[in-house]
Amino acid sequence: MNIIINGASRGIGRETAKYLANYRDNQILVTGRDESALKELENECINENISYLKMDLSMLEKEMEIVKDQIYNRFSRIDILINMAGAIVVKDFMKLTSQEERYMMETNFFGPAGLIRLVVPLMSKGSHILNISSMGGFQGSSKYKGLSVYSASKSALACLSECLAAELSPGGISVNCLALGSVQTEMFEAAFPGFKAPLTPSEMAEFISYFAVNGNRFFNGKVLPVAVTNP
Repeated sequence: MNIIINGASRGIGRETAKYLANYRDNQILVTGRDESALKELENECINENISYLKMDLSMLEKEMEIVKDQIYNRFSRIDILINMAGAIVVKDFMKLTSQEERYMMETNFFGPAGLIRLVVPLMSKGSHILNISSMGGFQGSSKYKGLSVYSASKSALACLSECLAAELSPGGISVNCLALGSVQTEMFEAAFPGFKAPLTPSEMAEFISYFAVNGNRFFNGKVLPVAVTNP
């Protein structure tokens, strides 16, 4: 399978890439802002089936043609796109600057949306777009102080997933969204300092990898909560 994972510099995205790279037939393109971390990930891969592209999702609109050329030169077909990248600023709504709000919305919503628009022409029947949201953006879930715009951006990504499933299903392309709960990542620690999450990034990555490959056999247009604790 040909797979793109954005946000693979660290945390769950990095572990997901490593897990999927265990299967020699997979060819994986990872993206992220930290080029040294991406290069390290590429070098760690014993099957030599990970390559990387330095990309800042918050700046995707300005870099769209460069990113498009890089992807289209590597792949003639994309089987799986995993939108993993995320940005968080933990701050009360009234204290957030417009720059901070736009940074989160660009990274968590507009960037993934732009990447989907770029990649869909390379997708065909059986392809799967998997967006990674948060329980903070899951309708009816508990909400937390300081996470208003972050949660709103993730909620927007979840709703986009439902809408795109309807638009893309005639072409056989499935779109799903996983709303993740507590995982012991740097982002989680920033949001909930001192709280111990029940899952490690590698444990969550194993589930995400399985769902990315197999979930579209059973689901389309679904936003599924993946959480065992609150938060």
